[in-house]
Amino acid sequence: MLLLVAFLAIGTPAAVAGDLPSLKPLAIGDAFPRLEAEFLTGRKAVLPDAAAGKVALVMMGFTYDSRHAVEKWAARFHDEFGANKTLTFFEVPVIGGMGRMAKWFIDSGMRRGTPKDMQENVITVYGSGDRWKTTMGFTKAQEHDAYLALLGPDGRVRWLHRGPFSEDAVVALKAAVTAAGDAAAPR
Repeated sequence: MLLLVAFLAIGTPAAVAGDLPSLKPLAIGDAFPRLEAEFLTGRKAVLPDAAAGKVALVMMGFTYDSRHAVEKWAARFHDEFGANKTLTFFEVPVIGGMGRMAKWFIDSGMRRGTPKDMQENVITVYGSGDRWKTTMGFTKAQEHDAYLALLGPDGRVRWLHRGPFSEDAVVALKAAVTAAGDAAAPR
């Protein structure tokens, strides 16, 4: 039993050499990597599939305090674009360490704090923290910030941002949303 607890506390090895392709931070034009988890409703979630055909803002947070930045971005995106059915967004808290053992408790608390009509916009990832930190360009200096990727309807990255919420970044996001929508429009 003690060995099991020690193993859980330390975690599993990231991968044996050759098991996974080498990870690198996302860049504009890259396909968004497959993310499998659950929506707050309990339904299986797969990105970028859940956003297929839509422009989607994916907002990740890696610490408890990063939720403030993610929630601020989500609220603004919803206010700006919520009526547009060709756009969507996903808040993606990435919970590492022993969080998986508290999944029921964590998910229950998030469901209570999230309106029912928004629960399919929240995808909680338990584990894979190192993978997603590398993918999103995480830095310790910006551990409490939001990490954003705007995906075009084809699932490719059209815009990236990491940092706190700012009006300058909102202006850049709006331009990227417009460009992604224009690129998807039939000619």
